[in-house]
Amino acid sequence: MNAPARSGRALDEFEAKRLLAGYGVPVIAEARAADADAAAAAARALGYPVALKGCGAAFAHKTELGLVALDLRDEAALREAAARLQAAMRATVPSGAREGTARAGDAGTGLLVQRMARGRREFLAGFSRDPVYGPVVSFGLGGIFAEALADVALRLAPLEADDARAMLGEIRARALLGPVRGLPAVDTDALVGILLALSRLALERPDIAAVDINPLVVDSAQPVAVDALVLIGSP
Repeated sequence: MNAPARSGRALDEFEAKRLLAGYGVPVIAEARAADADAAAAAARALGYPVALKGCGAAFAHKTELGLVALDLRDEAALREAAARLQAAMRATVPSGAREGTARAGDAGTGLLVQRMARGRREFLAGFSRDPVYGPVVSFGLGGIFAEALADVALRLAPLEADDARAMLGEIRARALLGPVRGLPAVDTDALVGILLALSRLALERPDIAAVDINPLVVDSAQPVAVDALVLIGSP
């Protein structure tokens, strides 16, 4: 459950999801790769189609930076995307930040290969620290328009199961948790477990300033963290 305690910075996406997985949050199957050859090997192991992302602590907003390629269905498409993403990373990170960063996952060099999540419903979950009240756990409608829609329920940590379940019923889009347009009902017990895990993480790791899981994709009925941001701050 330990994450590198690098004060004042973000963990890269791979590190962030390893931390969350250690607390029981379900995360998408993925592998970090140093280059296109390693990414191709990882994609063969995971099985196509895959998603490919730039991976580094400097890339908190990958979509806006053009560092996400989705639904890659063969090695040729993956290698083309890898070349494009690596060029974009080199253009994004200042040259000084790239010096001595040759290992997989470092700024400007790393790639993240993920199994494609097959879900149309996207939520978010996380926590931040209020300077007065302490850690505040959040759950709401996710995806690229999450900030614009601002459909989020909040609770102070620590959470009990009843608190987490109440949060699910407070968002305006709560109908998406049930069976809709041929999709099965979401496993709300799994969502409750995720919120309780975030509450525990917030209490046990005061060095972590914030966690943002977005999107939390519902693949069939099961929620899975597809992207995550963890900010390391001062205890």
